[in-house]
Amino acid sequence: MSKNVTGDLTPVVPRRFRTVFFMLVACFALWGLLNNMTDNLVPAFETIFGIKPSESAGVQISFYGAYAVLAIFAAMMVEEFSYKTGVLAGLGFYILGALIYIPACIAQSFDLYLLGIFILAGGLSILETSCNPYVLSLGPEKTAVRRLNFAQAFNPVGSLAGIFLAKYAILANLEGNSQAVQLFWVCVPYVGLIAVAAVIWFFFVRYKAPEGASEQYVMPEQDDSMKTGMSKPALIGLYMLCIAIPVGILMAINYTCEDPGIWGNMVCQLLTVMVGPIIFTLLIKNYRSMLCALLSIPRYWMGVVAQFFYVGVQIAAWTWLNKYCCKQLGLSSDVAATYYLISLILFILCRWVATYYMKKFNPADMMALFAIIAIACCAGTMYLPSDVLFTVGGLPFSANVLCLILISGGMSLMFPTIYGIALGGLDNRVVKLGAAGLIMAILGGAIITPWMGGIIESTESIWFGLVSGFDATWDAELKTSDLAVRASFIVPAICFGVVLLYSLMFRKPLNTENK
Repeated sequence: MSKNVTGDLTPVVPRRFRTVFFMLVACFALWGLLNNMTDNLVPAFETIFGIKPSESAGVQISFYGAYAVLAIFAAMMVEEFSYKTGVLAGLGFYILGALIYIPACIAQSFDLYLLGIFILAGGLSILETSCNPYVLSLGPEKTAVRRLNFAQAFNPVGSLAGIFLAKYAILANLEGNSQAVQLFWVCVPYVGLIAVAAVIWFFFVRYKAPEGASEQYVMPEQDDSMKTGMSKPALIGLYMLCIAIPVGILMAINYTCEDPGIWGNMVCQLLTVMVGPIIFTLLIKNYRSMLCALLSIPRYWMGVVAQFFYVGVQIAAWTWLNKYCCKQLGLSSDVAATYYLISLILFILCRWVATYYMKKFNPADMMALFAIIAIACCAGTMYLPSDVLFTVGGLPFSANVLCLILISGGMSLMFPTIYGIALGGLDNRVVKLGAAGLIMAILGGAIITPWMGGIIESTESIWFGLVSGFDATWDAELKTSDLAVRASFIVPAICFGVVLLYSLMFRKPLNTENK
């Protein structure tokens, strides 16, 4: 490992922690891979099961809904148990969720797949909450930020691998195969990754932290500010009860009513289940006081709102990118996945560039500029023609598709910047619960994605008036029209508008006087 500065012999990762550090790095790559591979399941399931775009968006509702439902549980597990326990639980949930893909494939059941996706994503939620502070603890505090940045650099590597797996293992095997064969190829990468997760899991089962501190530094201890004083079984039982009650009510409604109405809608069901974690937080005295403190800080709670819309636009734009390219350029899903890969590479490059220039410019000002650029690109996606301008390696590019790709560049710095602004200046006593709130904002991916999908599959929408000059002819194969896919990008424009407003409202950096 490289040294901090010239003459400073303190390593970024001490030798005795390097093995566990690289196993944690594998976790960073794993959830990056699964996040981006899952985005491609939406067009895949739409083709396999012959369902509407809004129904296939159930994949994202299940995936990102699990993040929201289990965010507080994940924070509690890290505080009440240990980072190691959190990693083991996260990997265990992933393995269980992936295993459910097997009976789902055999039964050819979309609902079983959604259950597997929910459990799998719940594991990733716990894993993310555990691994970040775990990495920070593996060495001296002065190298903690560099250590975490180094670990996070492997997340986009996993993301790229996820796109390749989806493109060549899933999407490439959809055309001309039976439903059973198509579902088999959906299972292959997820079930295959169980072996990787199992290796990491067994490592942490056997891992024991080295005893004693290094002569060069003192290890930072885990902050116990969120501990409740309750027994661990009672705490877990209370959380499970808070989740089980709304789930039980929903099951009773769906079982007893022939037409459950809005209660049969997945988004409504998810929002109902979300009541559970909120009730849990209110029942625990010190959690309740922390929540009240956080809600009194506009910079924080408005940051949660901005993060909700940002995560929503990221997931929705990337989810429906494939369908947009298929419709505008007449491509198959596996070929259109290449544009997703290009978008992700641009996203990564722009994040690196933005991170460098944050040394010179106010991050909030930069985010405002990127939001304006993203809104302009949304307009280009809606209004520019789809005539091919040039071809690279057999891939056609039009003006509107170029704008679609550039949207990813505009998104690049938003998540960490909103995160930093929202948590900036918070008392250490409430930071971890505040961080859990920002993870819960990932719920945006489960709400915004079906909203955009509803416009894409619609034959009539109030948003169609914005692009009334385009062709409304219905495409029976893609289940959309040129008019609909263009109009749907008003949703990302609205979301970027919320991020722009937040960046302008809180552009003044915090100091000791205005924390």
